[in-house]
Amino acid sequence: METRKIGSLDVSVIGLGCNNFGGRIDEAATKDVVDAALDAGVNFFDTADIYGSTKSEEFLGRVLQGRRNRVILATKFGHKLDEEHQGAHPDYVKQACEDSLRRLQVDTIDLYQLHTPDKTVPIADTLGALDDLVKAGKVREIGCSNFSVEQLQEAEKAAAGAKFVSVQNEYSMFVREPEDGVLAECERQGLAFLPFFPLYSGLLTGKYREGQPLPSGTRITTESRFYSEDKLKVVEKLIGFAESRGRTILELAMGWLLTNPVVVSVIAGATKAGQVRGNAEAGSWRLSEREMSEVNAILDENLSN
Repeated sequence: METRKIGSLDVSVIGLGCNNFGGRIDEAATKDVVDAALDAGVNFFDTADIYGSTKSEEFLGRVLQGRRNRVILATKFGHKLDEEHQGAHPDYVKQACEDSLRRLQVDTIDLYQLHTPDKTVPIADTLGALDDLVKAGKVREIGCSNFSVEQLQEAEKAAAGAKFVSVQNEYSMFVREPEDGVLAECERQGLAFLPFFPLYSGLLTGKYREGQPLPSGTRITTESRFYSEDKLKVVEKLIGFAESRGRTILELAMGWLLTNPVVVSVIAGATKAGQVRGNAEAGSWRLSEREMSEVNAILDENLSN
């Protein structure tokens, strides 16, 4: 599989989002998904301390035993675990890192990410603590998530040592806010952009179709922010576009993102081995300029958000 750079890290262009581990699936199913990912050439695994209420990290720590060298391991801190475990204060940054290292059963985290901005702590203080972790060999690279252009610029100016090398924000054909400045800022700073919810919680996989009942056992409901009749109509048009080129909407969703070189790895979650294999196989399409224009026209003409 093609790889791209996050700082010094070579990561597969399709990554594995580990948010289902310890929540929607148990440890045995987690191992099946991890095994399938490694077999498919996926080396970039992205988790967080809050996923599965810390169980995602714990499960990964156990199922990756003996295979750590095959994985670029990313995790996050900052979201509230409980009253004592949240935020980006320097003391907590170091505590959170030690806790994640222990749960993951590793000596070093490849990419350690601030999960959400903390307005109560100067970013320079947080970056100072992260720099200490890099110097101590506990973290290789640092990144952030849910940052705006202004916050990225503030972090760039504040960094006296280690600097953010990546930003992870929501981005898909249905959520295009990063195009309003964040992607350009990533290009300017040389940051890797990592889209989460790239398949819009599954709406862009083709399993949800206009005029058909919602599949059982899935997360999307008619009350979900991801669901609307208008979006299903767009899905049908995207399916038609992809099929006219011998492709699937899954390939289109991945390829549309990866055609932009600033997008380094598309992080897609999975609950089954087959989903991982499908995601990995779908990551090879790079759309032409004309194809991108045609897809964007479909989106612009049919989506109000």
